[in-house]
Amino acid sequence: MAVTILDPKTALIVIDLQKGIVARDTAPYPISGVVKNSVALLDAFRKHKLPVALVNVTGGAPGRNEGPKMPASFPAEFAELIPELKQQPSDHTVTKRTWGAFTNTDLNDWLKKNGVTQIVCCGVATSIGVESTARFAQEAGYNITLATDAMTDMSAGAHENSVKRIFPRLGETGTTAEIVALLENTR
Repeated sequence: MAVTILDPKTALIVIDLQKGIVARDTAPYPISGVVKNSVALLDAFRKHKLPVALVNVTGGAPGRNEGPKMPASFPAEFAELIPELKQQPSDHTVTKRTWGAFTNTDLNDWLKKNGVTQIVCCGVATSIGVESTARFAQEAGYNITLATDAMTDMSAGAHENSVKRIFPRLGETGTTAEIVALLENTR
């Protein structure tokens, strides 16, 4: 479903736009566009004094799997948020150690404390961090909007599967411009 409305208390969650991940730039859609669109969303949310959560990752999903193993340790700068995000004192930071930003973090408590009823989600990777975060948020009762031009994945197929098959079942999707326009027209 295309984006139609944003609740009065909507938060932006930016997933894993950090030095160690952005530096890889192996995504099928250029990371520079993801960063540009994420910054446009950040600017709009901050302008309207809406909550912003910046998420980074320092671990992987526990247990056995057939995917590449996460290293035991990361370089010092790996988890640092990229400077383009212009982190503000009012931004809530979340360090996750699994795919989703809700698991074993304070994100849900922070959103509830701030009266948030809807989230807009963007970042990388579409089928991992973004989708996992959106799935948990939907199960927790939040309205979900996914900024599809402000995310990318390691695989075009994985990205397309999330955007075309999964996200429409979790909430609404839209472009950065559509989401910013809704913010401007309803505030």
